[in-house]
Amino acid sequence: MSDMTETPKPGSQPGTETASSKTASSKSGAVRHLPLIAVVAVALIGAIVLKDYLTFDTLRDNREALMAFRDQNYLGLVALFMGIYVVIVVFSLPGAAVASVTGGFLFGLVSGTAFNVVSATIGAAGIFLAARMGLGAMLTARMESAGGRVQMLKNALRQNEIEVLLLLRLVPAVPFFVANLLPALVGVKLGNFLWTTAAGIIPGAIVFTWIGVGLGEVFDRGEDPDLSLLWEPHVIGPILGLCILAAMPIIVKSVRSKKKGV
Repeated sequence: MSDMTETPKPGSQPGTETASSKTASSKSGAVRHLPLIAVVAVALIGAIVLKDYLTFDTLRDNREALMAFRDQNYLGLVALFMGIYVVIVVFSLPGAAVASVTGGFLFGLVSGTAFNVVSATIGAAGIFLAARMGLGAMLTARMESAGGRVQMLKNALRQNEIEVLLLLRLVPAVPFFVANLLPALVGVKLGNFLWTTAAGIIPGAIVFTWIGVGLGEVFDRGEDPDLSLLWEPHVIGPILGLCILAAMPIIVKSVRSKKKGV
């Protein structure tokens, strides 16, 4: 019978391969965190540098130039607008509300809402994927191996994944960045994240775009748009109604599970 034991190569030492593999693993782990680190870094820099530029005053000062460019190159302005909007959302820069209102100002209610929703959804996907590749992958793996209450919490979220994602979008008090980050950290499906994001932000997008439609008249009066309109009873009421509808399946499941447990 031949000897099946492998003879070590000359110059090799036991444990060398293990050490190198650990080093490679740590490097790949660090690389996974780079997208999220870049998002946070740019967000911090942008909050300081751009806070005085992405404002309604800037829009007012460049109003005529933007309208002229729109009339000459509509598709070019659409691409420029959506690109800027995506960057604002991905890096959580100041000016998201200004961008949404600008969509209505430049493109009208229907087209402006569509451009706002698509841009915001693409930007949200950027944050989601950046977090998923970094902290999300690590936390999801830990949840899988943790067991106990942590695993129960994750399973509960997955059972109500659609409802929870819609609630995160519909509830105005939830910051947009948080609604992008949390789903990635608990491992929700990308497809569900995308369509619930697009559907959930439509009500708010319509409100902000509608404000933008009448922005020209507001500028003519020398005023700034009133973004507090979102909190008016006739506006916030229907949005809260949608929140209740999204929460109903969760409540029904909870009641049924309690009855079964009795």
